[in-house]
Amino acid sequence: MKLDHFVMNVNKEIQTDINVIEEVRNNKFPYEPKWGKGTRGFKVSNLWIGNEYLEMVRILKKNGGGWIPEWTKRYKEGHRGMICLMLDVDNMDKLVQVLEEKNIKITRPQWLEFKWFFNLLTRRMPWRNCYLPFFEGVPFQIGFQEMKDDKSREFMSTYMVPNARENGINGIYKAVIEGAFTENDFALIASVFGEAVQRKKESIVISLYQGQVLELVKSNLYKVNLYTNQGTEHILKIENVNIYS
Repeated sequence: MKLDHFVMNVNKEIQTDINVIEEVRNNKFPYEPKWGKGTRGFKVSNLWIGNEYLEMVRILKKNGGGWIPEWTKRYKEGHRGMICLMLDVDNMDKLVQVLEEKNIKITRPQWLEFKWFFNLLTRRMPWRNCYLPFFEGVPFQIGFQEMKDDKSREFMSTYMVPNARENGINGIYKAVIEGAFTENDFALIASVFGEAVQRKKESIVISLYQGQVLELVKSNLYKVNLYTNQGTEHILKIENVNIYS
């Protein structure tokens, strides 16, 4: 299990304001906001950082145009910043089985699909997702993604451009999420991740694939800190997400 991408609700500026776009580029993140999936109801812009990325979503119409209904609803209610952390898994069916045996609520795995061309056509992406419930104290959820096969993974990697690795930023190795987590939230995480969890007084640390780390920290303010290249210098802020390198 590894960090894959961070789904974010964003305002118009990050996709359309040339000054904001240039600020992103000037901080060593090649960025083409017009490149990315979308319909008449939503627009996605991706910020590629090695094999991980920020998936930045702007809702254009009330119904979201095929975007996830709950995320669309929260966007229209004013939610901005990360709404879902997606983790890559190898065997989603096994994961779901294990979690259901623990009586943990999780959605059924589904292929990501959305309507386009006046809702006449359906586009299916080569991966399927499932999701844990939203946390009690922090407005985001954790999702799991499984690629259809290695061929699909290799094919999708060709779309991960332009990429910050061009400037020596090779990936996200640590994500620290701060917010008003409840004891129930921490209990859920401990049950889901089992032996990979280390519980501290005000935080919970999860060890992921190849040394990646996910840490949840109790705090009054909801924010996300992403660390690349083992660095600690703050270089970019988008909504409630801070990137360090």
